[in-house]
Amino acid sequence: MTHDHDDGHDHDNHMDPMTARVRALETLLSDKGLIDPAAIDAIVDTYQNKIGPRNGARVVARAWSEPDFCEWLKRDATAAIASMGFYGRQGEHMKAVFNTPQEHNLVVCTLCSCYPWSVLGLPPVWYKSPPYRSRAVMEPRSVLAEFGAHLPEDVRIRVWDSTAELRYLVVPMRPEGTDGLTQEQLADLVTRDSMIGTAFAEAPR
Repeated sequence: MTHDHDDGHDHDNHMDPMTARVRALETLLSDKGLIDPAAIDAIVDTYQNKIGPRNGARVVARAWSEPDFCEWLKRDATAAIASMGFYGRQGEHMKAVFNTPQEHNLVVCTLCSCYPWSVLGLPPVWYKSPPYRSRAVMEPRSVLAEFGAHLPEDVRIRVWDSTAELRYLVVPMRPEGTDGLTQEQLADLVTRDSMIGTAFAEAPR
């Protein structure tokens, strides 16, 4: 979220109604000295890029490392994830979908922005945007290419529509050359976008 108020507000006309209302409320509270925009940015960054995605990364790393946990995650993702202390605030159920050399998974919410906060933190802005929500279903290969995730033509793309009752966690393929890494080191390779399906896990440095 941008908090630069020196460039005018013409760009607000291009926002969806909810974003425009949030921006107006934030501006009002900031002008009254009730909130610090920098503090808000820090909180959002923490939940969007650190706390939430790190939870999911630990789930993925454990699935890569422990066959028994991996099978549990496939069978009952809600229970497996809860066993690590990560619970959905709305009581939603979780399903883990696993990428393979033959199939790549992509998550979208076509109705709104249902998203597994407990393992991925706050949803990115693009996840909530109408273009992503429609194009991910109609032309997923093109959408992935725009994110930099280029797939061979013979790899099937499966799109999962997240709902309030059932939310998805993509388990990306484990990168090559990671046999000697600890679970914490493996978790460092797992990005938020790879658990949505718009990216791959990072290669070890």
